[in-house]
Amino acid sequence: QVQLVESGGGLVQAGGSLRLSCAASGRTFSRYVMGWFRQAPGKERVFVIAISESGRGTQYTDSVKGRFTISRNNAKNMVYLQMNSLKPEDTGVYYCAATIKDWGTSAYWGQGTQVTVSS
Repeated sequence: QVQLVESGGGLVQAGGSLRLSCAASGRTFSRYVMGWFRQAPGKERVFVIAISESGRGTQYTDSVKGRFTISRNNAKNMVYLQMNSLKPEDTGVYYCAATIKDWGTSAYWGQGTQVTVSS
């Protein structure tokens, strides 16, 4: 099993930056694809960005292209989300997730951290 704890959320003005961190427990962190999802108020949780087990590959939704960057440190069991040029539509609860299969029932989730971007 993997336990995930997010940190780094907060309130920021549009155009600003935030860096989210996710600390993972367990000795098999490097086996997991890691991702970040966002849930806006009144909406479903949606995929934002993910990074491969080695860190060499990334995948992201078009709306964050050129603005968000994901990275990981397998030695420290950490994954990071650097968010630049933030927009009000980036507002939501950001969840860190881990999976060795898919983002369905086999995935592990953190409790989430709130990000609010004011206009």
